[in-house]
Amino acid sequence: MADNASSGNSGDKKILVGRIGAAHGLRGQVRINSFTENPLSIADYSPLYTDRAGLKLTITKSRLAKNVVIAKLAGIDERTSAEALNGVELFVPRSKLPPCDNEDEFLHVDLVGLQARLDTGQVLGEVTTIANFGAGDLLEVREPDGETKLFAFTRAVVPQVNIKEGFVLIVPPVEIEGDQKQ
Repeated sequence: MADNASSGNSGDKKILVGRIGAAHGLRGQVRINSFTENPLSIADYSPLYTDRAGLKLTITKSRLAKNVVIAKLAGIDERTSAEALNGVELFVPRSKLPPCDNEDEFLHVDLVGLQARLDTGQVLGEVTTIANFGAGDLLEVREPDGETKLFAFTRAVVPQVNIKEGFVLIVPPVEIEGDQKQ
């Protein structure tokens, strides 16, 4: 996932908050597919890092139009420049985002690097990514031997996430437990 890319700022991770789409009009506006809870709040995090080396973008004006944000970016004043930004991903350092309100809320990036444990205390490995192939989130856990396993990120399989103490509790489904005992 793109949201766990390192920003290079003292270990601060970058969170994917949007992706620029097509140009809008002739004066350099762009359409942005915003991934923030309130789509217009993407502008509050300017300047935004991008997936292009050395390019930071600042949103100077924005408005909502159906399911996209129409934005004016500083220094982008004509359609050709706006068209060149199509597909650019927009990131914000994790430290700029507010902390989650309760212990059941967290960002995927907050889970990466946590230790995965069984309820017996046995360490399974480390959470390396959270994937979603359309049927729900999956935690990928890298075992000490380098092998990886995927676990459904559901309350039944992952009943506890403790970010402060640095671990997730995993209760493997019977099919997986059976594989481990053989």
